Amino acid sequence: MITIDTFKRGLTNGIATLLDLMKILVPVYIIVQVLSLSGLLNIIAEFFAPVMSVFGLPGEASLIMILSYFSGTYAALGALAAIELTGFQISTIAIMSSIAHNLITEGAVVKKLGVSTFASTSVRLFFSLLMGFLFYRIFG
Repeated sequence: MITIDTFKRGLTNGIATLLDLMKILVPVYIIVQVLSLSGLLNIIAEFFAPVMSVFGLPGEASLIMILSYFSGTYAALGALAAIELTGFQISTIAIMSSIAHNLITEGAVVKKLGVSTFASTSVRLFFSLLMGFLFYRIFG
């Protein structure tokens, strides 16, 4: 049964979670906007465009993938909000990011479990890239 106390706790927890996420999303969004306005995002995009085209993604998406792979999905979401992409491109990024994200932190966790960090990270990256490629080739 939902009571006023349940509602208050849910609201309080929801606001706390929102504030935590905003600490990541807003700065990343601002940084990506600054990169875009300064022209640095175009330089990054041009450099990574050949690789990203294999997945049907523009070069700008490389920044999102780097953030996802090393910082996690919330940082990637901040960058995603700042870059104009199609629904298909966002789906491709979502598939790739869901397989391999936050690799450094999760690698440390895997190591504590006695699994090779290199092997775990390599497998996740391989399947992330493979699924991005297959998704683009089959549905793109």
